[in-house]
Amino acid sequence: QVQLVESGGGLVQAGGSLRLSCATSGLTFSTYNMGWFRRAPGREREFVVAITTGGRTYYEGSVLGRCTISRDNAKATVSLQLDSLKPADSAVYYCAAAPYGYSGYNLESTYVYWGQGTQVTVSS
Repeated sequence: QVQLVESGGGLVQAGGSLRLSCATSGLTFSTYNMGWFRRAPGREREFVVAITTGGRTYYEGSVLGRCTISRDNAKATVSLQLDSLKPADSAVYYCAAAPYGYSGYNLESTYVYWGQGTQVTVSS
């Protein structure tokens, strides 16, 4: 019954911006830490950013200063604002949820629910 659905991906030129959203249902959203991961062609899925139930944020080094994660508990959604996009950011971006109390915000194994992903393509 739990569902996570990403949206907002698309094609953008280098230097542009995109705002990704993740709509959730079937879970008590406010009790979950939320994260974004991405997977580029030929590479493994990697951590991008996470936000805890209390609003604390953690970022992968390459996106520092270029992304902002936020959550809206009333709407049960989490968003990711991506700015100054580079071709290296091209990937399928996944939204994920981890129950409160779990450690390892940057580990896939921490998250129990996943969306299907949304494609971000950055052209040179």
